[in-house]
Amino acid sequence: MSTPRRIRVLIVDDSAVVRKLASEALASDPEIEVVGTAVDPYVARDRLRELNPDVLTLDLEMPRMDGLTFLRLLMERKPMPVVVMSSLTQRGSDYAFEALRLGAVDFLGKPSGSYSFGDLGPQLIAKVKAAALARVRPAQVVPPASATRPPPASSATRARGLHPRSVILLGASTGGTEALRDVLTHLPDDLPGIAIVQHIPATFSKAFADRLNTLCALEVREAVDGDRLLPGLALVAPGNFHLLLQWSGDGYHVRVTGGPPVWHQRPAVDLLFKSAADCGAGPHAIAGILTGMGKDGAEGLLRLREKGAVTFAQDEATSVVYGMPKAAWENGAAQAQFPLERIAPYLIGRCEIAAAHSTAAPAAATP
Repeated sequence: MSTPRRIRVLIVDDSAVVRKLASEALASDPEIEVVGTAVDPYVARDRLRELNPDVLTLDLEMPRMDGLTFLRLLMERKPMPVVVMSSLTQRGSDYAFEALRLGAVDFLGKPSGSYSFGDLGPQLIAKVKAAALARVRPAQVVPPASATRPPPASSATRARGLHPRSVILLGASTGGTEALRDVLTHLPDDLPGIAIVQHIPATFSKAFADRLNTLCALEVREAVDGDRLLPGLALVAPGNFHLLLQWSGDGYHVRVTGGPPVWHQRPAVDLLFKSAADCGAGPHAIAGILTGMGKDGAEGLLRLREKGAVTFAQDEATSVVYGMPKAAWENGAAQAQFPLERIAPYLIGRCEIAAAHSTAAPAAATP
């Protein structure tokens, strides 16, 4: 029986320390082979020709040529899976999200100290493995916010009578930051509250939410423990914290909490979905799983479906990694699969149907 081919990785970083730590971390996994390193994009260009790696890890702030410029050229000439390494700063966050727009598969915060790699090793291994399975996407064009935002909902639309327990729940991982941007920027601001779990490093979740908020008609922000989930608001789980949904007399509130990882993830999609099912959201929820590696969310989505929720998953053709959606489809949790471009219209349509049923019910009961 032949030995499975290992994932060949090229590390591009101007820091000798980071190159060493990343190489050691990746080499500790028997399924990965570090075939080389490069100090800058010019050296990387030659190494790519010589070594033909499967995955590239790429620093974004380097001398001679910055990582974003190199990534743009790479995606034009030799598209391949790239995991970017970005500093834990506002500028680093901006660079990371621009790299995802240009076609990078995922990103990881760089260690803050000379030798403080900490738990980044397992994270880097997981992201490299996911990248090796990913469909590389061309750069996405992001129009100005004024051109992206759907028009504000009219007062008539706002009064359409959604049930107070109506809620939308979304989970995603690898490729999810761009998938969520695509969905949320096509939604109006009069839909039920939206709770989102995206697997994302702790230091980047607020920047992610803030970025979406500049592009969307609805309000998007990082969740804070106790926040009320109101219509027209999307709350994003903070990195390294679970997001749970609770119902009280005046509506839904969120809990932001610690606890052990689930499916090696914190936040975990499964915990959000299961908490929603347990607090009575099921018959009034629309829940879906977007692109991502692994199985997180499939069990929780199934519980929601069993409680009466409308459920769906992103299809294989438009997923960067068809792992989480596949698990939700194969276990029967997702009632349907849709390409990414159809998800926003689907959510709007399902809300319109729910609102029509909600307003028609009292009238139907009247003699």
